[in-house]
Amino acid sequence: MQLFTPHHVQLLNACYPPSSALPTAGPEYSPNSQELSRLTYYASNHPSKLTKLGSELEKRAKSECRKAKAGSARYRTLLLITLAIIRTLATECRRDISLLGVSLISSVDVVIHTLVDDLEVVARAATVFTAWSTYTDGHLIGADAGLTRDYDSSLRQFASLSSSDKSDYEVRNRTRLVGLAALAGALSSEALYNDTTQFREQVDIILRPLILNLFHIPISVLDDQARNVKDGPVSPYLTGFRTRPVIERRAASIHVHIDGEKGPSTEDVANATLHSLYSLLEHTNGSQLGFVMQSCLNSLDKSNGWIDIAHCRWVAQKLAEWGQYQYRYAVPTWLVERLLEIQETPASSPTNQALVAMVTTIFTSPIPLVNLSTSDIIANLITLLLRRATTEDDDALLSGLIDCIASLGRHIYYSDQILDLTGELVSRLLVVEVQGASTKGKPGFTQTRSKAVRCLVASLLGLLRSADEHDSVEAAHRRTSSRSPRSSTEVTRDTSGQRASRRTKVPLDLWQDTLSLLCDSDYAVRVDYCQALLFYAANEMPAHEDAETPNQNANITPISIHAGDPGVKFLHAIHAYVYILATTSTLGLISNSSSPSHATPEGSLRLNILPATPIAEHPDFEKPARPESPGQSHYNGRRSFSVPHGPRSRKVSVVQQLLERTPSQISNSTSASLGDYAHVLDIIETLHKQMPVRSLLTAVPMLLALNAAASTHDVDDVKTVQRVNAIREVIARAWLFIGQTWDLKELVVLTSQSLSKLSVTLFHSPIHQPPAELFSPPREAIPFPPAEEAKSAAVWSGVDAEVAISIIASSLAIQRATGLTNDDLLRRLSIRWTASTALRDSVERTSGFDFTLRGDGLSPLLKISPALMHSENISLHSLARSTRGVGVTDLREALEGRSSMSNPNLARPPSISTLDHTSSILGSELNRLAQTRSRSRTKKRPPPAGDVRDVLNRLGIGKQNGSLLKASFPALTRPDNRPKPAVD
Repeated sequence: MQLFTPHHVQLLNACYPPSSALPTAGPEYSPNSQELSRLTYYASNHPSKLTKLGSELEKRAKSECRKAKAGSARYRTLLLITLAIIRTLATECRRDISLLGVSLISSVDVVIHTLVDDLEVVARAATVFTAWSTYTDGHLIGADAGLTRDYDSSLRQFASLSSSDKSDYEVRNRTRLVGLAALAGALSSEALYNDTTQFREQVDIILRPLILNLFHIPISVLDDQARNVKDGPVSPYLTGFRTRPVIERRAASIHVHIDGEKGPSTEDVANATLHSLYSLLEHTNGSQLGFVMQSCLNSLDKSNGWIDIAHCRWVAQKLAEWGQYQYRYAVPTWLVERLLEIQETPASSPTNQALVAMVTTIFTSPIPLVNLSTSDIIANLITLLLRRATTEDDDALLSGLIDCIASLGRHIYYSDQILDLTGELVSRLLVVEVQGASTKGKPGFTQTRSKAVRCLVASLLGLLRSADEHDSVEAAHRRTSSRSPRSSTEVTRDTSGQRASRRTKVPLDLWQDTLSLLCDSDYAVRVDYCQALLFYAANEMPAHEDAETPNQNANITPISIHAGDPGVKFLHAIHAYVYILATTSTLGLISNSSSPSHATPEGSLRLNILPATPIAEHPDFEKPARPESPGQSHYNGRRSFSVPHGPRSRKVSVVQQLLERTPSQISNSTSASLGDYAHVLDIIETLHKQMPVRSLLTAVPMLLALNAAASTHDVDDVKTVQRVNAIREVIARAWLFIGQTWDLKELVVLTSQSLSKLSVTLFHSPIHQPPAELFSPPREAIPFPPAEEAKSAAVWSGVDAEVAISIIASSLAIQRATGLTNDDLLRRLSIRWTASTALRDSVERTSGFDFTLRGDGLSPLLKISPALMHSENISLHSLARSTRGVGVTDLREALEGRSSMSNPNLARPPSISTLDHTSSILGSELNRLAQTRSRSRTKKRPPPAGDVRDVLNRLGIGKQNGSLLKASFPALTRPDNRPKPAVD
């Protein structure tokens, strides 16, 4: 019979020990080494015989497996030897392993499904599986249907072993380690990465046991094992991963635990699981990482792992940390997308809470997420936040969403990124403020609107806090990591306590659009917004030249303040709203829909703003040294977060109603509570601390107007007496703070003596302690004491305002800081002030205001003539912003006689009067409604735009009469005749 046996079968039979030696073949169960060498030599030199050898070995493996399951120890030994022969052939014939692959995988699949409880046989089969996955190029997966089916079936069986739930502790850990070793081989195989479809299917199979194992291991153990996962060994029971090219790789050899030794521990399972996960994430690109995230989420769905939020957060952080640097952004992006898919689920759903916690954990961790679209992320999160805020019941998800939005402030990768994030929040905030978060007339409309506004305000505050903390951490890291010698300027900057931030501060004109929330009808909204405003003013408000605390002996350089100064505009607006809050009888929107102001058509909306005397006509006014720097309004030139026209019109209507409801005298119907007056005082003090010069010049006239409003003759009404005393105490404490800020001892003594005569002090301690959480339950208004308890209260005279401003005007420090004399300063502080004029001045530059435009931020080829600068030109703002210079194309068009409309920047300016940059919400309407007729004057018109002479002049080629350069750069020609600094 041996004469008719094929040669390859004879070589194969010789590899088996004789039947008498089979019972003693263990524990190695290895074939005859010399005969096995002859077989591998034959197969290497005759690759065509590999297919026949594979078929013969597959037939034997299946037969031996079937008989071993029946209890035959002899055939079990033969099966182990057969698997060893298959592995040796796969290792030695790695160049032609594709010829052996079909039979090899089929044999492994049969063995691990038939003898799943025989761990030694399964480990030998896993070694064969790992050998093939190590050397294959993966091209047959997906192309050969039979091989693909058997390979996926084997993967599923190994995945099942990796998450074994056997009762015996040691057996369970051994089984899991064997399965994890096989999965590790699959994760490092080309069979996984060769085809996108197969990658998705295989990852879905592999990741489920990995996630299950991680969720069954304590987090403390995971943390310990994860610290050295990149450098430490895989496991004492597993061989390390291969790092060489395919032809030089060595397949992992998997062994079962030896009896008598201490069994594998939970740490070993954790180590193997984490190495498998790290290996997968280390080699996946962006699209593949998306499939990984989808598989992880599906695994959590199937295992209901969402209830374990702590492990969910840990896994999310490691997925982002171990992913490739340029693809990590896919992790939070997928989580947010999944969150949007299930946004309609109840608030009690653990999936929602876990997803929000996972995203927040990623954003709050120090993991850099380059290429992350923070604008899209925050837009989606805000949409979800507003949807959840419309629920009538308290949604537990709101606080988590707010924390999640706030955590985006830690991921600022370009200087103006914070402007995009805050701009998105402010635009949504303003829409919700005027339109609400749900359909008007729906039950609970007012409550849902207030809740939505408070959520957005809390998100805005949290975003600024996170960005500020991120700046502090980065600055500390730069100081500690830098070991090189620093220059004297760097040392000075560090020791002064000022840290250079790499991001742009949120500009005043962006925040100014939210100031109307100070006068919201809901006290909870007002107190939350006041907290955000105070943080912005103290930490985020862009620095000004007068940020230092002044004193009498300092050599103070006069501050150049003009009507277009963004700080002055901001202070005008905030003082107007503070005055309205302290005096008005009705706050917020009027509920009566038939109100004339609501029914007024958009084109006929008018603000009840009284015309004010132009600043240029005041005797104490002098031209400023320079106009508003383009950098101070940098936000306006970047991204426009415009609000639809309907909300904008309603916003103007709200402001009109607030002005119309502001009485001239305090009465018992004043709406402000005791807490509101405490917030007014906090705001005034904070602004004086941050911008003492600008605040002094804008706040003192408001304090005088507020003092006049509190001069009521109705002293019999207890409620009126309480409000009058509260306002006068606010004014007195403001005088006291001004005196302390500017070291005005006379003013401090005057206010202290006056306050000592006050029978009941309302602000002896902080009324509100800010909550630790960003979003807390709505706070109730702090009322005045009951009328029965305050019957004995008398009207307090307060501080003599005339004496106070006289002391302020006579201060040498203030005179040096403002550049004004005693008389001029006294006139400036005593100017007639109304909320209407303050609101108008907050959004416009007063007409007749003459200044010289410098070349900051302009194209070097753009020169603007004095005649053009003196004309009130609606295109002036866009012209100054343009970075396009005049070039050869413009000269060619002028020579050919083409219309100048081809270059809008060279078009002739319209003759109508316009104002400076305005608030993004109130700007256009207030400018249109508050425009005054320009003063007619005779002036020489500039040459028509597009004319040859005009273009040559702009190019600097034409005849220069000297006036052009002198007008554009007066400081270069007359350095000794600098204009004096001015204040508004």
